[in-house]
Amino acid sequence: MTSRLDGPSVPPASGTARQLVVLVHGYGADGNDLIALAPHLQDALPDAAFVAPDGPEPCGMSPMGRQWFAIDFDDPSRMSNDPHQAMERFSRMDGAADEVAPLLNTFLDEELKRNGLGPEALALVGFSQGTMMSLHVGLRRNPPPAAILGFSGALLGPERLLRESVAPVPVQLVHGDSDDLVPPLAMFAAAGSLGRAGVPVGFHISRGIGHGIAPDGIGIAARHLRQAFEGRLSVQPPVSSPWPG
Repeated sequence: MTSRLDGPSVPPASGTARQLVVLVHGYGADGNDLIALAPHLQDALPDAAFVAPDGPEPCGMSPMGRQWFAIDFDDPSRMSNDPHQAMERFSRMDGAADEVAPLLNTFLDEELKRNGLGPEALALVGFSQGTMMSLHVGLRRNPPPAAILGFSGALLGPERLLRESVAPVPVQLVHGDSDDLVPPLAMFAAAGSLGRAGVPVGFHISRGIGHGIAPDGIGIAARHLRQAFEGRLSVQPPVSSPWPG
């Protein structure tokens, strides 16, 4: 495992960084994969600097890519055919996320300092395993980030949220209804757990989309981040859970 994270970046379109958006890639990809979102978000966030760190380890299933932690796909077809089993396995990966969380937290602190920004200027955007890491780290940062946006991911260790001190960070989750790798049910389960823990959360299903990011999801991400940075999103706990599970 590397001792320090690094990855590609895109400067703010306006020339002055007033926000920092950290893009956290998925399993088997790297920072070059998710930094491609930056041009699609710049119209809504002209003052945002974007950076996409590479995961700390070579990916076990795709050595050309990176991973935040190992995932044992002993039977991928069983994972996709049994969403409840997939969710259970993802939920138990919190210990692996704990091990790499200090590296990501250090990177976030260094990037904020490098851009001369405070913690309120930070937003995390994750995809798949990057969503898992963004939720795991972002909810526990003190001071907390302005927002978290998660595409096609899951919540690790959901039962821990009720006994730990987590920040009421505005969270938006987006998932494809045809995702056969991380089942859409994982998004609803995450939203329910976050709501019960007092975290304000919204969710959106992209129709006809598999394990990927659709244009409607990018639009929702841009709006969520812009409103969070402008202080227009509530950080009060929701009245009730958005998912009854």
